Amino acid sequence: MPEGRIIKALSGFYYVQATEGVFQCKSRGVFRKKNITPLVGDYVSFDHREENEGYITEVKVRTNELIRPPIANITQAIIVSSATMPDFSTTLLDRFLVLIEAKGITPIIFITKTDLLTDEQIVDLKEYQADYEGIGYKVEMFSAKDPKEMVRIKDYLKDQVTVIAGQSGVGKSSLINALSPESLLKTADISKSLGRGKHTTRHVELIEINNGLVADTPGFSALDFSEIEADELSSCFPEMRERLENCKFRGCLHAKEPKCAVKDAVEQGEIPMYRYEHYISFLEEIQSRKPRY
Repeated sequence: MPEGRIIKALSGFYYVQATEGVFQCKSRGVFRKKNITPLVGDYVSFDHREENEGYITEVKVRTNELIRPPIANITQAIIVSSATMPDFSTTLLDRFLVLIEAKGITPIIFITKTDLLTDEQIVDLKEYQADYEGIGYKVEMFSAKDPKEMVRIKDYLKDQVTVIAGQSGVGKSSLINALSPESLLKTADISKSLGRGKHTTRHVELIEINNGLVADTPGFSALDFSEIEADELSSCFPEMRERLENCKFRGCLHAKEPKCAVKDAVEQGEIPMYRYEHYISFLEEIQSRKPRY
């Protein structure tokens, strides 16, 4: 039985990329009974009896999955923040980082629109860049209008399955367009051949760029921490995660507990104060949500 990867989900159909081409498939009713919904990015087995049409018979085990946007088996997430318009926000960046870390996906930080900054603003932004690189994140600052920069940035996509996240207006679409305008044109042609305009519905689709796959998605529709428990939050901060064993109390939440290695690191300047303040704010948000039954 042939196997492939779902590269698009639209109107109840799943488009499976296999060695022999792309197959338009439906899912079997058995998946509904098992409460399994095939996702873009899933590796599947399928049965095809007509040319380029078939039924998905098996969904392979996933390495990870996101609910919003619905996509599976991602190898990295690029978080796009703008330097200005809208202004750079460490709070929003940290929300995205926590959500990505919670899924065990590697985050990369892109800061765009640097061409709109003054020299003084660039210096301030580079301080934040140094903070996040010190934590262990890769951080790139650039303008999507610079073709030379785009050649370098495109290397991040090679051999990866990438989801691009970021608030509205930071330039996610402009970035994808600058990285590979031909991919978007090809995507539009596929949609046209299927008799559906690309913008008639919001759907998830994997497009090929530089021998990798990039999720062209509506983005994250929610930035809440509904899937994260209070005792899991500090593990989503790498600089805290590496110090957990040094706290005196097991299950330390690094808030009011004495002899806390995380708070000590903050006082010593080893962890940026704003990162700790965001952690406390997120912790309070999680603790104040209504209980789930």
